[in-house]
Amino acid sequence: MHTYLRRAAVALAAVTMTVGIAACGSADEADNDSGSGDKKNDGPLTIGLLLPEDQTARYEDFDRPLIEKKIEELAPGTKVIYNNAKQDATTQKQQVDTMITQEVDALILDAVDYKSVASSVKEADDAGIPVVAYDRLAEGPISGYTSFDNNKVGQVQAESLLEALGDKAKDGEVVMLNGSVTDPNAAMFKEGAHSVLDGKVKVGKEYDVKEWKAENANSDMKGAISSVGKDKIIGVYAANDGMAGGAITALKAADFDPLPPVTGQDAELAGVQRIVTGEQYMSVYKPYKPEADAAAEMAVKLARGEKVDSVATGTVDSESEQGVPAVLIDPIALTTDNIEETVVKDGLWTIEEICAGKFASACKDAGLQ
Repeated sequence: MHTYLRRAAVALAAVTMTVGIAACGSADEADNDSGSGDKKNDGPLTIGLLLPEDQTARYEDFDRPLIEKKIEELAPGTKVIYNNAKQDATTQKQQVDTMITQEVDALILDAVDYKSVASSVKEADDAGIPVVAYDRLAEGPISGYTSFDNNKVGQVQAESLLEALGDKAKDGEVVMLNGSVTDPNAAMFKEGAHSVLDGKVKVGKEYDVKEWKAENANSDMKGAISSVGKDKIIGVYAANDGMAGGAITALKAADFDPLPPVTGQDAELAGVQRIVTGEQYMSVYKPYKPEADAAAEMAVKLARGEKVDSVATGTVDSESEQGVPAVLIDPIALTTDNIEETVVKDGLWTIEEICAGKFASACKDAGLQ
């Protein structure tokens, strides 16, 4: 009975989303509040949380604790079963299988490989477990999605790079270090960046960096320097801060002075510190809390057999699903000009953390102390 009721509730939520927001209101609230005697309404919940990797600091330092905290606020006593796939799609499939065996009430999934995970999502759905795609739009019958406007992320990065290049935008060539092909967000970042850069700069070399790893970006950047020529590279589009760090290491090893402007993403501490010192031109700050909160809210509602209309701000389409309820959050370009009013104000990093040790002098010059 437990599985049947859960599947029926998920189906009802999907039908309601198709009908539209007009169906929302007091009638919905009455339905949600009435309960059905199912243990999802009357007893403790169990929610699975699967994150993709630990190379990027955000997942362990921010996403996980923020999601767990919000779930506890919404449904005290909920058991959160957590695993990190460490960039291995096969491991993540096994983790989904385990969640199904443990009969979690809902699953928050940030896919390592958004295509290959589709069969696992279907298996969860067949077992009556609704899946919320987190940060990356996984294929398969997902019940909700929370992320950032990823096309806009690429646009913000590219616009910042053009701003840094100014009237020298056509004086040389740009190297593009895009994210991993297994990540659907990477394709959207790239598309957004090209929509701004095409026709305004010449792209000398472009790479889809394997697994988003800094060492792979470093290797690709070395190849670009050798191929394009040190004297011709005027800028680097790096899709995230880890890869920006790898690229900058390669540029410094090749004795670039000054360094060309390099973009990034995620506002990692090392990235913010490179911005302060002038080694990295910008990053993209994506406030993790609203994204994590939305995922937690969706998961708790779905686990209880409730609709997610009150959480979703729109819908998205994947290659396999249409009209998925979604929350998309706008990214912010991060430079030396707005560090205090963004990452410091929001509590992502403190001035003390950013300006520790060898960064104190640069922080003083940037007005951060």
